Amino acid sequence: MVDRNAQAVAAQLLTLPAPDRARLAALLLASLEGVDSGAAEAWDTEITRRAAQLVTGEVSGVPAADVFAEVERRLQA
Repeated sequence: MVDRNAQAVAAQLLTLPAPDRARLAALLLASLEGVDSGAAEAWDTEITRRAAQLVTGEVSGVPAADVFAEVERRLQA
């Protein structure tokens, strides 16, 4: 069971904007999983590769509305 202090902190944090909550969630997860010193560099490399694929037309983006509709469809199945 979560103690009252943790519940109070959680309630307060849930009022933050989504981007702030996402950053906090990432920090908390990292504190549990340990730090992979090469992860940030690997992600930077992957992001650069994917951005280049979009620029060259090798791949095309999918509208967010289509992605969310597909996720919703899969969750209801």
